[in-house]
Amino acid sequence: MEVKGISQAVISRLPRYFRYLGELKDEGIERVSSQELSDIMQVTASQIRQDLNNFGGFGQQGYGYNVEYLYEEIGRILGLDQEHNLIIVGAGHLGQALVNYRDFERRGFIFRGIFDNNPQIRGMQIHGILVRPMEEMEQFVREKGIDIAVLTIPKESAVEVAEQLVSYGIKGIWNFAHVDLHVPQGIQVESVHLSDSLMKLSYNLSSGSI
Repeated sequence: MEVKGISQAVISRLPRYFRYLGELKDEGIERVSSQELSDIMQVTASQIRQDLNNFGGFGQQGYGYNVEYLYEEIGRILGLDQEHNLIIVGAGHLGQALVNYRDFERRGFIFRGIFDNNPQIRGMQIHGILVRPMEEMEQFVREKGIDIAVLTIPKESAVEVAEQLVSYGIKGIWNFAHVDLHVPQGIQVESVHLSDSLMKLSYNLSSGSI
């Protein structure tokens, strides 16, 4: 399916559609209208229809959307119909928490390796995965077909490590380091700045925003 030119705003809403449709599917609901989705998601029915029309629509007038079909189609658009091999770089508290979050594996995101330069934690296992030294990362990435690296390391080393990962063949980086990464075209980076989200919450509390 051709998806070029789709705005990031639309793409950012797809995981929410997927999550809510999954909940409806688990409840045994077979079909849903755009208005019913609107009531659940607090997104206008018009916006929902516009978003889904970017990918073909999927609905039938007078019927709405088949929940299971739409759930599976959005999952396919998001690339969840295939497995992704991941590594964690940084085995601190955040890295360990991510590895132990089992929902990732259910979605097809499989952690294959963990790397850290701290000799005190090398050799330990987290969720059954061995923590390896950074020196082994290149060979591991190439041999295991790793396509996504998760960075949970200090910002001082994140840029250099990201450059190394790109040279090893990594195609996607999930970046938790508090630094913006500049990578070659074709490499996808999704940065998660936890403090930014908390400061946004703080602003809304302070300003009385609803």
